[in-house]
Amino acid sequence: MIIKSTEFIKSATRPDQYPASLLAEVAFAGRSNVGKSSLINVLVNRKALVRTSNTPGRTQLINFFNINGEFTLVDLPGYGFAKVPLTVKSQWGPMLRTYLETRVNLKAVVMLFDVRRVPREEDIQLLDWLEECGAPTIPVITKIDKISRSQRGKQIKPILEATHLPLEAFSLFSAKTREGMDEIWERIEDAFAVEGN
Repeated sequence: MIIKSTEFIKSATRPDQYPASLLAEVAFAGRSNVGKSSLINVLVNRKALVRTSNTPGRTQLINFFNINGEFTLVDLPGYGFAKVPLTVKSQWGPMLRTYLETRVNLKAVVMLFDVRRVPREEDIQLLDWLEECGAPTIPVITKIDKISRSQRGKQIKPILEATHLPLEAFSLFSAKTREGMDEIWERIEDAFAVEGN
């Protein structure tokens, strides 16, 4: 994927605020501090298309970006961070579920897992929602540069057990080394190309 242009479209919390565009959409989801902003910035080859923060939970809206005038990248709110106010926590579920259930041009959801963390209830809940909504899911394990290659199997095993997904379902990604970037783009492009999707 060659990125020629990126443009922020708008932020939204409900369907009547979503962009009217019917371009294919790929959404990115994951718990706070999973490396979602870093992954998006690497994929689109921009240093700060999506702002990264040392304070997890900053993304509390659904953010839409036009890529190359060809498709829309959607940054979904992070979830699961303890210091986010309860009112915000209670909003992420309905906000995400409504988007997943109503957005007809959603072609794939890239769901992130930190290689150093065992998936928790919110992660499994979101996986279940994606399956219910029929949204093709691209699971990605992030921050793999944080552990040695010899540790990968041991660290990844609890993720496989919690999600009940096979290893081959996942792409491994590092924002630092860019490992996995091309594979993730290939999987996104494959989702866009599915007949009738």
